[in-house]
Amino acid sequence: MATREDFLFTIGYDGESAVVDGKAKAAYGKSGTMDLARKGLYRAAFSSALKSGKAAEMDEFIEYFSGLTGGAYRSSADLARLFGVEEHPVKRVLAL
Repeated sequence: MATREDFLFTIGYDGESAVVDGKAKAAYGKSGTMDLARKGLYRAAFSSALKSGKAAEMDEFIEYFSGLTGGAYRSSADLARLFGVEEHPVKRVLAL
């Protein structure tokens, strides 16, 4: 089972294993959604908002990101396609 920090910094999957950026996880894994966004880690920030399950947190990130990019992102589905983020069940985590 992947932790929140593993999910935020997953860079791909190898079968039932999540491949995680171990350096980024160690440096930024405890950061909150908007802290990650303000640091320019938009994919991780989106993953954090998604993992939180809180609509208000996702809405705040969408508003922030849309304002920065001038994009017309309205939902988490729009950003999931943009960032290529989707939660998968995993049995192992491989940190690189």
